[in-house]
Amino acid sequence: MSKHDNSKAQNRGFAGGGLGGHNGMGSNDKAKDFKKTWGKLIRYCKNYMPVIVVALIFASLSAVFVIVGPDKISTMSDEILKGLPNLVNGVPIVGAIDMDAVVSIGMLLVFLYASSLIFGLIENYIMATVTAKISKNMRSDISQKINKIPLKYFDKTSYGDVISRVTNDVDTIGQTLNQSLDQLVRAVTLFVGSMIMMLITNWIMALTAIGASVIGFALMMVIMSKSQKHFVAQQQGLGSINGHIEEIYSGHNVVKVYNGGKNAKKTFEHINGSLYESGWKSQFMSGLMMPLMMFIGNFGYVAVCVVGAALAMNGTITFGVIIAFMIYIRLFTQPLTQIAQSMQQLQRTAAASERVFEFLAEEELPDESQKLQKLENIQGNVEFKNVHFSYEKDKLVINNFSAKIAAGQKIAIVGPTGAGKTTIVNLLMRFYEIDSGEICLDGVPTHQVSRENVHEQFCMVLQDTWLFEGTIKENIIYSKQGVTNDEVVAVCKTVGIHHFIRTLPHGYDTVLNDQTNLSAGQKQLVTIARAMIQNAPLLILDEATSSVDTRTERIVQEAMDKLTHGRTAFVIAHRLSTIRNADMILVMKNGDIIESGNHTELLAKRGFYAELYNSQFEQSA
Repeated sequence: MSKHDNSKAQNRGFAGGGLGGHNGMGSNDKAKDFKKTWGKLIRYCKNYMPVIVVALIFASLSAVFVIVGPDKISTMSDEILKGLPNLVNGVPIVGAIDMDAVVSIGMLLVFLYASSLIFGLIENYIMATVTAKISKNMRSDISQKINKIPLKYFDKTSYGDVISRVTNDVDTIGQTLNQSLDQLVRAVTLFVGSMIMMLITNWIMALTAIGASVIGFALMMVIMSKSQKHFVAQQQGLGSINGHIEEIYSGHNVVKVYNGGKNAKKTFEHINGSLYESGWKSQFMSGLMMPLMMFIGNFGYVAVCVVGAALAMNGTITFGVIIAFMIYIRLFTQPLTQIAQSMQQLQRTAAASERVFEFLAEEELPDESQKLQKLENIQGNVEFKNVHFSYEKDKLVINNFSAKIAAGQKIAIVGPTGAGKTTIVNLLMRFYEIDSGEICLDGVPTHQVSRENVHEQFCMVLQDTWLFEGTIKENIIYSKQGVTNDEVVAVCKTVGIHHFIRTLPHGYDTVLNDQTNLSAGQKQLVTIARAMIQNAPLLILDEATSSVDTRTERIVQEAMDKLTHGRTAFVIAHRLSTIRNADMILVMKNGDIIESGNHTELLAKRGFYAELYNSQFEQSA
């Protein structure tokens, strides 16, 4: 398996070191990818699209009510100006303010702005609810996808990168749907609506305002076209840095022991530097929008004031029109900033969505719902018939492997690193599919029944003692249904861990976490108890004693002997002294069985097994 693991490590290193793999794409390709990805996202959200459309209509209506306001403010201003002193032939004339008209317009403005607020709140509630459900569904789909993807996918992808897709990428999509999408609709409505209202009010001043904003709009489009690649690189960088941190943290003891901190830090700094580069560029370009639009807006104010003053002097427009245009300039230029920011967020979301949909589109294990045959009450007879297997094409790992094992036998698989020992077990449990040949349980080929049914026939104890945060009882029972407390206690007494559990503060209800310290041997005994409670007819022991000391090994070995009783057991071990009592020992080298027999027979042959055994004996001596 080490050959496989080495390949996995190399692939992980590659995944962690490279960023911005799409930076070389042309602008046309990026535009196509942007549209294609958003098309996928829209199709994914199709069940919620009617509700989203309703919410966006509310957002648009909220903006419409705001657009109508300046026209009414213009009318109110003209009414107020009628009451201000005017010079007629040098004589000041004071008019009367029509307060009824002012109050009426004021009440209408209150209604308009209150309606805008209400529609905005309704839209916000709808979008917050819908996006939360979409994010929830997306995470659920990714979680279900993980269970359907072949293990070979994780051989070339770091766990941190997968986690980043579940967290960072899905959060980015949710934030965009909740905030940027409705902001974009509001901005477009304000932009188009204010432009129409300006043209209706006075076309000369409207053209002045539009002309002042064209420059900013052109610059905005240029910036947007340059920034997409940096958002793509940023999302890829987040996945890479998560993968690196996950690997270094999970192996921090090894990093410390081998003084690998400097190298780990150097790799982290490289990835972090690339992420900084892409993050800085994307955020800098996104940040250019606000000062640029502020300048364009202020420039528009100046242009409108100058042109408006000239038109007012000629009597073409009233002073109220100038006031209205001052507001329209804000409503016209501000959406440009919002549109730019929304488009930047949409680009980032396109990059995040592509990563999510790329994962969801990965090749799945074949559907086996049509396989109705089931393995039930099997004895434990196992047969390998001319099995060939390779992790990668043209790189054969198992070559024409054949073996026949009777029920209840203890089979030891030994051989040098990379011989294919763990691979044999993975194929037996259908973690991987064989290239050719056949594996049978009680005469039934495993490929004729579902994987879940195959897994139900096995219990497993590995070198890595996987325990989750929960009580000791929950860790022992795990997914087994209908297990009583008496059964758990009986199993723990059998493996010899009952007394230790009783000494813990809460006994079997003690929660295993960072504050609960268990030795390697105690953890292994818990996993043995878990395997025993499953009560499956076949057992896998993969280097189960390699991480414990000699005294603990004897305790664990006694527990494993009780566990193997009455079961067909496959034992993978480097310590050959632990498998001398095996009914059959399969000696593997380069994916082939080169010797088979019991311990005494193999020693008598003076072959490869004898050489391995004697070398270990000499080393221990």
